[in-house]
Amino acid sequence: MTQTTPQQQPVQFLEDRFTCAQACTECARACALRASLVDPDGPEDQERLRRKGILCAEVCDATCRVLAEQNQLDEAALRLQLEWTRTVCLESAQAFDLLPAAEDTAQACRDCARACTEFMSTLD
Repeated sequence: MTQTTPQQQPVQFLEDRFTCAQACTECARACALRASLVDPDGPEDQERLRRKGILCAEVCDATCRVLAEQNQLDEAALRLQLEWTRTVCLESAQAFDLLPAAEDTAQACRDCARACTEFMSTLD
């Protein structure tokens, strides 16, 4: 984060909010795609990965919608949503690290978690 003047703060806030929403969208897309590639009748660990991918996609999609809405949530509710997303993304990234050829999905999850963390820092 760069130091901003009072006039730049609303712009920086909106840029960080957009960056976070964009990261959530990318993560949701990657997780949904990865979950669709896992055999639902496969072994239990595969089913766990599929469920993680679906959960992460749903949480990121919900967060993106919250960030895109014009009406403002109070700061506490927004912070809670971002923290939930960050936690789910990090858990999903760890799970996808165990799946061969899922590096891009794990990285999308980490990028989203980082964007949520950075956006939360603008709420202080």
